Amino acid sequence: MGFEDCEGGVLKAQDTAVELYKLAALMLGDEGEALNLVESTVAEVEVDPCAPEDGAVDAARHHLIEAAVARMNQADPGAFAVPAPVDGPVSCIEDDDLSAAGISATQIAELVNGAANVAGSGNRLRTRLDELPLAQRAIFVQRAVLGWDNEATAASLANGVGTQPGWSAAQVGESFRQALCSLANALVHSEAERVTA
Repeated sequence: MGFEDCEGGVLKAQDTAVELYKLAALMLGDEGEALNLVESTVAEVEVDPCAPEDGAVDAARHHLIEAAVARMNQADPGAFAVPAPVDGPVSCIEDDDLSAAGISATQIAELVNGAANVAGSGNRLRTRLDELPLAQRAIFVQRAVLGWDNEATAASLANGVGTQPGWSAAQVGESFRQALCSLANALVHSEAERVTA
């Protein structure tokens, strides 16, 4: 493979490292821990920057998310306990589509891109995520930011926490809807405050 082909791969690897850092910062809420997690992920997952397929990048995402869940669980061992079944709806929306909560995929992308500048004013999503329970935060990042489905998210929680039986896809969906409601309400209130200020 020629250097020209590999140069594009190196840029892809740099973009992947930035993406992993954003994900880690959203999950952990701490820049230093996020950087350490990205470094350990890059060291543990072999990613060939010249390889054409995205399989290694996806493996790095999964590794990072599961390691972040493990760290979050270690910091608060009860945070990822499987929730007890509830009777009736407990969230403000009936399905776990972003638009049902009044949040567009574009808004999420803008908020995530702003989260890269964690010290600046673009960290509204990070601030709001820090207010969520840890399990909801982890589920939100996987579902809304990465676009994983409920089953993949449930599997990553089980792998990160190391418990079986773990979360069901239905429990992940309900927790995601709760997170969407909380974030939508917080974003609406912050926007209203910004407009009236």
